[in-house]
Amino acid sequence: MSAVAQARVAPRAGIEPADWWALTAITILAAALRFSTLDEQSLWYDEAFTPVHVLHPGLVATLHAVVHTENTPPLWYLLEWAVTRVLGTGAVALRLLSAIAGVATVPVAWAIGTELAGRRAAVACAVFTAVGPLFVWYSQEARAYALFVLLAALAMLFFLRALREPTPARMTAFAVSASLALLTHYFALFLLVPMALILVWEPDRRRSALPAIGAIAIVGLALLPLVSAQGGHGTQWIGRWALSSRLQAIPQYYLLGNSGAPLGHGLELLVALPILAGLAFGLWRVLSPREERGALIALAIAAGGVLLPILLVAVGADYLAPRNLVAAMVPVTAVIAVVVTARRTGRVGLAFAGLIAIALLAVTIDVDLSPRLQRGDWRGVARALGRGVPDRVITTVELGSAPLEYYLAPLHNLARGTSVTVDEIDEVGYAPLRANASSAPAAGFRLLERLDINGLIVYRFVSAVPRVVPESTLRRHVITSAHPEVLVADPTRPSRALA
Repeated sequence: MSAVAQARVAPRAGIEPADWWALTAITILAAALRFSTLDEQSLWYDEAFTPVHVLHPGLVATLHAVVHTENTPPLWYLLEWAVTRVLGTGAVALRLLSAIAGVATVPVAWAIGTELAGRRAAVACAVFTAVGPLFVWYSQEARAYALFVLLAALAMLFFLRALREPTPARMTAFAVSASLALLTHYFALFLLVPMALILVWEPDRRRSALPAIGAIAIVGLALLPLVSAQGGHGTQWIGRWALSSRLQAIPQYYLLGNSGAPLGHGLELLVALPILAGLAFGLWRVLSPREERGALIALAIAAGGVLLPILLVAVGADYLAPRNLVAAMVPVTAVIAVVVTARRTGRVGLAFAGLIAIALLAVTIDVDLSPRLQRGDWRGVARALGRGVPDRVITTVELGSAPLEYYLAPLHNLARGTSVTVDEIDEVGYAPLRANASSAPAAGFRLLERLDINGLIVYRFVSAVPRVVPESTLRRHVITSAHPEVLVADPTRPSRALA
């Protein structure tokens, strides 16, 4: 810690015209990757849950839903509410804020690289952020993660500038950006801890840093009642996911993106090879003092963002979902950029950086081309089922309930212990299927068709006349072993156009 704590990042030179052109080109590439396919994938459960259950016409009702249905601070929901009041709740409008945040992160990454080690690191850090499959994925998701990445990156940037020159303005910028990051995602805390420790390590910097750190602490304390009220909504799935698998998923997420598991460990290793080789070559060639300090600072921040949540698991606070670590991938990217492009690596280092960028971009493009790597095609399921069928019931895996409510509105969950009169029963799930999946779920129904929609399986059962079917019967007959939800038409809710 002492080497990191005593580090003074060298002043950076102004950006040259050629650098402006390079940064502009990289930012345009980032925008193209995010906006050109913004509506290509269906909304998945978490995204659809927001417009169906969280966003309401009134701001007070929306904030009430955040408290009682979500497990995230309120800033993103406030901004999303404002956007949807103007643009509606179509998929593009819902994802617009994340796409803008994702693009804006690229110049921030450039500035971080500049602060840490100079122009070569700046270019590499910006490019890796622009094309990285994990960053692109969450820039196209209608949730808080992309905004979290942007604000955490801004906090890191202003921290580095305050570390170099601890003026009141720089400390204030750090305090504001760090507070906004905390108001977006609770995991910002783990990134801010090492920043705060580094700032207060030197006595001559401590006095100017303490007010900023105190302001951040006040924001954190103010969030505690919200943390208590939310009570870990929707996090039960984390504990059911084996810790060893989650730990393996962390590097996999970075290398292959959120959906890269089907690509396998072979491709994961293939993408990792130029990174590992570039890091080894950069360390072998020996970093300059500035590069070494910059890499250590970024490594300390990344370690806080990744290791502190892992340590909390040991004391029973298990919220270690790989996607919650997405903002920690900014300092991880910075470490890679600084070491791989260290000045003494020459053109070889730049070649390694180019190979890394090509590998990451190839995975990102593969996601755009391969439905198996995309979010579940619930929009396709909705189109296959069609809307305007009042006398039917849909039994779906839990992850399909919010998307089908979104695409086939108006629907709602059938109350426990009740019955419904229908002439069609549709069952939706994914492999592996139960052995009796094709058998009729209730007397008098027959199988009409079986559909495979990019991995989502649909069975449609029909009856010649409407029949009364108990809710318990529908729950017992599901085509997969996943927890089922039973959806029926809800005439009290407004309809939504099927995008």
